[in-house]
Amino acid sequence: MASAAEQMAANLSWSTFGKAKDLQSRILFAIGLLIVYRIGTYIPVPGVDTLRLQQFFDQQSAGLGGMLNMFTGGAVGRMAIFSLGIMPYISSSIIVQLLSSMVPSLAALKKEGESGRKKINQYTRYGTVFLATFQAYGLAVGLEAENMAHDPGWFFRVGVIITLVGGTMFLMWLGEQITSRGIGNGISLIIFTGIVAQMPGALARFLTQGRTGALSPAVIIGVLIMVVAVVAFVVFMERALRKIHIQYPKRQVGMKIYGGESSNLQVKVNPAGVIPAVFASSLLLLPATITTFSGNSTGLAGGIFSYIAAYMGRGQPLHMLFFGLLVVFFTYFYTANVAFKSDDVADNLKKQGGFIPGVRPGQKTVEYLDYVVTRILVVGSAYLAAVCLLPEVLIAKLSVPFYFGGTSLLIVVSVTMDTITQIQSHMLAHQYEGLIEKSRLRGKGRGKPRR
Repeated sequence: MASAAEQMAANLSWSTFGKAKDLQSRILFAIGLLIVYRIGTYIPVPGVDTLRLQQFFDQQSAGLGGMLNMFTGGAVGRMAIFSLGIMPYISSSIIVQLLSSMVPSLAALKKEGESGRKKINQYTRYGTVFLATFQAYGLAVGLEAENMAHDPGWFFRVGVIITLVGGTMFLMWLGEQITSRGIGNGISLIIFTGIVAQMPGALARFLTQGRTGALSPAVIIGVLIMVVAVVAFVVFMERALRKIHIQYPKRQVGMKIYGGESSNLQVKVNPAGVIPAVFASSLLLLPATITTFSGNSTGLAGGIFSYIAAYMGRGQPLHMLFFGLLVVFFTYFYTANVAFKSDDVADNLKKQGGFIPGVRPGQKTVEYLDYVVTRILVVGSAYLAAVCLLPEVLIAKLSVPFYFGGTSLLIVVSVTMDTITQIQSHMLAHQYEGLIEKSRLRGKGRGKPRR
C-alpha cells in the first residue's frame, strides 16, 4: 500500500506547479543564468584568428577537439571566454577530496561542520585558479604554435590567461548560484546545457553523413537504436534500489505504546550518479586540452604531446582502460566520501532508535552497511563503465559525433532525472505547507467561542 507521501507525489499536477511561486522563481533564475552561460560561449577571446581556428576544429572534430567541444558547449571551437568550461573546478574538487581522505589536517576540517566546509571550498577555488592558469597558458602557447594568434607574444598569452581564468571562475560562481538559489545541481546543469545545445547540430551532421553516403542506413539505424537502448538502460539503473529493512523498538509512555514500526533504508545501485563519469572525463581532458593545440611542437615536449595524442586519443585502448578504471575508482570514492557515508547513516539510525534486525547498533551497523554498499557498487560501477565505454568504442570506429556517446547520454539523462526529482520535492513540500496552513486555520476557527 502506498504511503501518504507517495500518494501526494502521484497527485502532483500543473495546477500544483502554478501555485508554487517559489519553485517558479527558482526555475526562472536557473534558466536565466544558463542563458548567460550560453551567451558567454559566443564571446571570443581577443587576438585569436577565428578563421584558422574554425579550419583547425573542422579537422579535429572527430578527435580530441570534438570531445573538448562537447564538454564546453562549443566554446572551445569558437575560443570563447568560457573555453575552459567548468572542468578546472571539477578537477580541483577531485584533488581536494582525494587529499581530504589522505591528509589528517584536511580530514579534521571536514569534521568541523560549516566552517570546515568553507575552508575546503576556499582551497578548491585556489586549486581551480591554478589549474585554469596552467590550462590557459597551454592553450595560449598552442594557439601561437598553430599560427592562430594575430600578435603572438607575452601580451597575447597574458590576455588569454586572464580572460579564460576569469571565465572559469565566473562559471564556478554561476554554478554555485544555481545550486543555492535555483533548482538542481548548478555544475551538472552547466555541463548538461553545453551538451544539449550542441546535440541538434550534431544530429544534423550525422544525418548528412547518411545522405552523402559516408554512413550506411544500417549504421544510422543501429546508432539510433543504441541511443534509445542506452537511455532506457540508464533510466532503469538509476531507479534501481537495494532496500535494507529497519526496525524501530516499541516504547511505553504512560498508558500508550509508541514505535514498533518498520521501514526500509533505500540504497541506490549507483549512489554517485553521474559524478564518476564527469570526474573521469575531466581528468582525461586535462592533458587533452593542451595536446589538441600542440600538434606542431618540437623537441621533448612535442614527443610527449605526440605520444599522448597517439595512445590517449578517443577510442584508443589506453584511453579506454584509463577511462574505465577512473570511472570505477570514482564510483567507490565518491560514494564512500559524499553520497553514502556509512558512519553518518549508522549514527542517525542510532539516534532515532532504529536498528537493522540481527545487527548491533554502532560499529557493527557501519560494517554491515559497508559490506552491502561495497557489493552493490560492483554492479553500479560496472554499469557506469559499460554505459561510458561501449558506445564510445562504436562511435570511435564509425566517426559518429560524441554527443551520441555513453558519457554524454548518461549526463543528459541523469541530470534530467535529478532535476525533475528536485522539482517534485519542491512541489511536494509546497503541498505539505498548504495542508499545514489549512489545519492551522481550521484550528483557529474551532477555538473561537460560539455566540
